[in-house]
Amino acid sequence: MTRIALVPGCLALLPEHASLHDPVEELRAACLAAVAWLGEDVRVVAGEQGMRVATSLLAEVGVAPVTSGEAAYLIVGNGSARRSEKAPGHLDPRAAGFDDMLGEALAEPDAEALGALDLGLAGELLADVAPIAESADLLRGAGTVAVDYDDDPYGVRYWVARWADRP
Repeated sequence: MTRIALVPGCLALLPEHASLHDPVEELRAACLAAVAWLGEDVRVVAGEQGMRVATSLLAEVGVAPVTSGEAAYLIVGNGSARRSEKAPGHLDPRAAGFDDMLGEALAEPDAEALGALDLGLAGELLADVAPIAESADLLRGAGTVAVDYDDDPYGVRYWVARWADRP
């Protein structure tokens, strides 16, 4: 059975950004649970920042990423960082609609919609979706196990989701 998980590339998840008060405690817990659920052999699909986050999360659960052989997949990506005036990219009125469409496609999962994501618009909205679009074919025939986190703290849309082959 192929297992696939999505976590965001949120830098606050890195140990060097830890503090006495964890500003993303709920997100961190969901990410660690999803990464642990993947098992021992995990291939990562991520950009540079996402790879740093993935490596850190995998290390926290005692797993090293693999590059060959049978593996589960950890996809690192997130929605828009322009969802509010205080967001890193400030408010863009297109962000909510983009994230709504992306969230629906992730929950179904809709491999066609995910593979056809508008990467130009995503770039304007500061959404890290290239790894999601790149991995869309992995979700063909998969069923959603759970969407463990769906929120936009600090004006950035994050999801933690898990999928597995349909029986």
